[in-house]
Amino acid sequence: MLMRRLISLSLIALLLLACAVSIPRVEAEDHEISVAAAADLSSALQEVAANYEKRTGVTVKLSFGASGALTQQIQNGAPFDVFFSADMDYPRQLIAGGQAEGATLYRYAVGQLVLWVPKDSPLDVEHKGMDVLLDPSVKKISIGNPQHAPYGRAAAATLKHYGLYEKVSDRLVLGENISQAAQFVESGNAQAGFVALAHAIAPAVQGKGKYWIVPAEAYPPLDQGVVVLSRSPHQQGAVAFLEYVKTAEASAVLQRYGFTLPEEKQGMAK
Repeated sequence: MLMRRLISLSLIALLLLACAVSIPRVEAEDHEISVAAAADLSSALQEVAANYEKRTGVTVKLSFGASGALTQQIQNGAPFDVFFSADMDYPRQLIAGGQAEGATLYRYAVGQLVLWVPKDSPLDVEHKGMDVLLDPSVKKISIGNPQHAPYGRAAAATLKHYGLYEKVSDRLVLGENISQAAQFVESGNAQAGFVALAHAIAPAVQGKGKYWIVPAEAYPPLDQGVVVLSRSPHQQGAVAFLEYVKTAEASAVLQRYGFTLPEEKQGMAK
């Protein structure tokens, strides 16, 4: 009897020790995830992440940059859990290379491109649109680098669509991402620039500039995709955050920042 009791007590002690060891690991997984995101999301996703943290207690660490540059970082082993791209191609590259989970790929929004000038600019961009780029006062035009910034590719496509690329190519200044392209305009280093609508209407920027929304037919659709990364040690937390992004609450934030929801785009196409 005494031996059985000692064995039982030993088993209970081992179970308690196992629980004590495992709980911190589970809590660490559940309470922090790391997200890499395209620069056009710098305002919207911060708000989405803050709402998620209030709702769940999970901290979402955000790192912003050009989608192509972030893809290279992930391919080189950067320790992110989730990747929000400004297009669908980069997540698909990661899936093809085994760095992302194909089943989690989701088109979360469709971006919009705008031509943006400072508020005190004499350029009437709101009414003249692309024509302002031919104004002699426009010495520099900023765009994201088309090599790794989807909005930069959209800007280049827009200039070609309107037959302006060859006329203004020597005046283009390339930002590493769409946020840097906007900074060139804000700082006066460019008189006009192509940026995300999400940037132009962000609270921190409102009142600093004027813009013209580029018609959607002028550039390939900015279908934006998110995916959970294969190396993530926090798969459960990553998937949970992705599920939250699909909710009406998160979608409403994205809409407020000028993103079109995928189902809206499909509805307009019918």
